[in-house]
Amino acid sequence: MRVKPFDKLARRMERSRNGATQTMRAPTIRDVAERAGVSKSLVSLVLRGSDQVRDEKRQAVLAAVEELGYRPNAAARSLSERRTRTVGVLLNDMRNPWFVELLDGLNSRLHDSGLHMLLADGHLNRRLGEDLTRTFVDLRVDGLIAVGTLPAAEALRTAAGQIPTVVAGAREPELPGVDVVANDDERGARLATEHLIGLGHRRIAHIAGRGTVGELRRRSFEAVMREHGLAAEAVVEQGDLTEEGGYRATVRLLSARERPTAVFAFNDIACVGALSAAEELGLQVPRDLSLVGYDNTYLSRLRHLWLTTVDSAGHDVGRRAAQCLLDRIADPARPGEVVLTAPALEVRGTTAPPLGQAGAGAGATAVRAVRDAE
Repeated sequence: MRVKPFDKLARRMERSRNGATQTMRAPTIRDVAERAGVSKSLVSLVLRGSDQVRDEKRQAVLAAVEELGYRPNAAARSLSERRTRTVGVLLNDMRNPWFVELLDGLNSRLHDSGLHMLLADGHLNRRLGEDLTRTFVDLRVDGLIAVGTLPAAEALRTAAGQIPTVVAGAREPELPGVDVVANDDERGARLATEHLIGLGHRRIAHIAGRGTVGELRRRSFEAVMREHGLAAEAVVEQGDLTEEGGYRATVRLLSARERPTAVFAFNDIACVGALSAAEELGLQVPRDLSLVGYDNTYLSRLRHLWLTTVDSAGHDVGRRAAQCLLDRIADPARPGEVVLTAPALEVRGTTAPPLGQAGAGAGATAVRAVRDAE
């Protein structure tokens, strides 16, 4: 019996579809193991972020994953491991640029271990009166990281009793079994204050922040001023951590009969406000007024601002917070610890000796120094 041309075409199309189906088959963990020349169990260890795999084997597996375009079945893996491989991150204020750098470090370390962030706005949470920690618990996240100072300490305590929890970028609340990872704020404030004193400044003001971090920086500023016999010259003006708050605080400081020759602001955002206030009042920075910020955010590195600031190692804080969470997931019963990263002074274009003391102070030449990396 003769086969009609239409039947031949239909059979060719069917064979083509079958071939395409086989060609387009998603790669499996077995394919990755064969390509890398290792066992399936070793591939699983690498994908889980285990540190019990030799580096050469790890690199071979990762290369095979990349070449084949392998994507683990997240749902199946979650069921087998009884984990969702997600981490809830509750952020105090999404508008704070320092938190962006912290989140970058946090996400990079979690990603290395095959975990993903679920990000929630703690500021919105407060306005709506919602408890997002409970939402994260209901979602069965593997862990929770609170970034910045969150007022609902009791809610965080409850969550910490059910899932591994870490506080990052803040010093409160301190709860049993909860790790705290932050910058050494006292050391950072000391660096800023001693830099200004070294330049020859005596009348120095501090725009203070709120909460435990604000208290630590303020106390350190006052302690350094006392150590140098300048307690009577120290002025503290409360700010609200925003550009507008820094502006208003600086206007008040510069309206005083004995205005300061230098201002150390709680953060870079407030320092930008201080810079605006000085310029509006006809003062040149740093000739008439020296300014120091805190955090070394992208704002401080803008060429038209070029702020002297304290680098509070946001990326490092994030990575260490992620590592603390991974350690706590592995060992939930271990005691909580406080981990502090080391700050560093970044001298740029907003600090100089006070007028009439162009050569004064050990820090006079340092004001012109900018790190080679910049």
